[in-house]
Amino acid sequence: MQRIGVFVCWCGSNIAATVDVEAVARELKKEPGVVYTADYQYMCSEGGQLKIKEAVREHNLTGIVVCSCSPRMHETTFRKAAVAAGINPYMVEIANIREQCSWIHKDKVEGTEKSLILAKAAIAKLNLNVPLTAGESPVVKRALVIGGGIAGIQTALDIADAGYEVDIVEKSPTIGGKMAQLDKTFPTLDCAACILTPKMVDAASHEKINIYTYSEVEKVSGFVGNFKVDIRKKARNVNSDLCTGCGVCTEKCPSKKAKSEFNMGLSNRGAIYIPFAQAIPNVPVIDHDACIHYKTGKCGLCEKVCSANAIDFDQQDEILTREYGAIIAATGFNPISLEKFDEYGYSQNADVVTSLEFERLTNAAGPTKGVLLRPSDGEHPKKIVFIQCVGSRDTSSCGKPYCSKICCMYTAKHAMLIREKYPDTEVTVFNIDVRTPGKSFDEFQRRAVEQYDVNYIKGMVGKVAEENGKLMVQGSDLISNTQVLIDADLVVLAAAIEPDESARNLATMLTASMDTNDFFTEAHPKLRPVESPTAGVYLSGVCQGPKDIPETVAQAGAAAAKVIGLLAKDKLSCNPCVAGSDELLCNGCSACANVCPYGAIDYIEKEVNDHGVRETRRIAQVNEAICQGCGACTVTCPSGAMDLKGFTNRQIMAEVDAICKN
Repeated sequence: MQRIGVFVCWCGSNIAATVDVEAVARELKKEPGVVYTADYQYMCSEGGQLKIKEAVREHNLTGIVVCSCSPRMHETTFRKAAVAAGINPYMVEIANIREQCSWIHKDKVEGTEKSLILAKAAIAKLNLNVPLTAGESPVVKRALVIGGGIAGIQTALDIADAGYEVDIVEKSPTIGGKMAQLDKTFPTLDCAACILTPKMVDAASHEKINIYTYSEVEKVSGFVGNFKVDIRKKARNVNSDLCTGCGVCTEKCPSKKAKSEFNMGLSNRGAIYIPFAQAIPNVPVIDHDACIHYKTGKCGLCEKVCSANAIDFDQQDEILTREYGAIIAATGFNPISLEKFDEYGYSQNADVVTSLEFERLTNAAGPTKGVLLRPSDGEHPKKIVFIQCVGSRDTSSCGKPYCSKICCMYTAKHAMLIREKYPDTEVTVFNIDVRTPGKSFDEFQRRAVEQYDVNYIKGMVGKVAEENGKLMVQGSDLISNTQVLIDADLVVLAAAIEPDESARNLATMLTASMDTNDFFTEAHPKLRPVESPTAGVYLSGVCQGPKDIPETVAQAGAAAAKVIGLLAKDKLSCNPCVAGSDELLCNGCSACANVCPYGAIDYIEKEVNDHGVRETRRIAQVNEAICQGCGACTVTCPSGAMDLKGFTNRQIMAEVDAICKN
């Protein structure tokens, strides 16, 4: 029988307000195996941990149950205290009586009763626990950054500056991401290219950074410290080693009808193209759908004019396999599709544009060379209306329920830039309300109103329709409780942002968690804000949720710091709570191997002595270095041969029995 000590935490008044902690401690002393109980105001504090250590020594405890908050918060804390007291860390159980009791029950009697049940279940499990020993696995001193926007670039630079190899995988032909498409950045109105381009150059020239553009992650296997990744390097049909970036091929290409993705479809590009002037690498790529050679087998003009002989029409995709110690997701975002918002006339009228399209119209490297002109007729607009929250904070099925966070700020930026460059232009902003969460953000938005005379109307727009060459914007002014009708020359929609479409597939490969909006979920918003629940996978930038550029860069540095801390270790302790197969019960059906997300299960032929009968059987064998203890195999196994150390079937059933008795 174990000698168990139970420690009930008050958590200040978090638990004690709705749970009678003294009664819980007193009642649990009657449980089998329990030789000591105590309650304390803050068990996680130094004083609380000292109380545990003293009790272990005085009462010869072999196991500990702590009734406190979620094990996600302080399980590591109490395990370290147990080790310091001479107890195996896996002889510690946490009964979560804060989140599961005190935070959801208002009645003290009910909260106390449920706390007792959870504590008794933890005691029942601990009575069957056995000490476990963690193994060790080596760490590959290399990191993978998936996404080459500002978040991915900053993360890679910080890791590389610490002396570790980094690979950036970007699906576009160039790094830079959405920031490369911007004109100015808030709240300082710096030139976006002036900030981003030097970082792009630094990444390209850094001896520790390898950049794989026009590439995608195709497969991920392994575990923290030892990931194996297959990268599909798509065929550019231009030899990067030979190309000099002279640009002759892009100039001579006769096919100029393809829409420029970089300019949001507002201009055309050639079938062979470089996305923008500062692109890295400065190597063109051939669009097969637009190229005459791939359509008809003719043309080939780019090959004829290339003096470096870099054009290779027969080039094929290449699969690269690399090993990494850590992976950082920095997959970024996209504006949502506006096909469900026909009331704004986006699909019917060229003069209704998104904010990102507006960025290109005002950018010196954009389709109009920085001169603000209407897409329909090339005339300068005299009245511009901005409509906020198009698809954001939308409770219908058309948009997104969350606030996209950056829209209020970039609309204020656009309004100020227009009024400064074209003071004769009238600017009106329709908004639900103004949200400016960030350093100097509110002051920035107030400048648009107070210094640049931008007209902010608190209200929603119901319809945008064209009449006599004008865009008639019909909306409401909630302050004056009146209907408003404005004849505008240009309408700009602040479209909601959403995760890149590649995020869901990538999360599946990484076995990372996502929320209902397909943003990556952090392990803990306060304690582990840049880590995925999957060990070794980190989050950088908007893949985790809407962020502005300063916040994105800050988070990129935080993710890099976590990765550096991991790569600095030569070995990692493995999780000892791994699966194991009972060779007498295993029938070799392969069901467990089919569901294992980590590829930790193989099969071997082994001679088995089954009650005196010797025979060779096909049985499952678990690689404990790869197994992450998810338990998928144990619930799938039809014969009950698979079991999980630390969470065996007997232990789980003991918890169930303890709950049912009460």
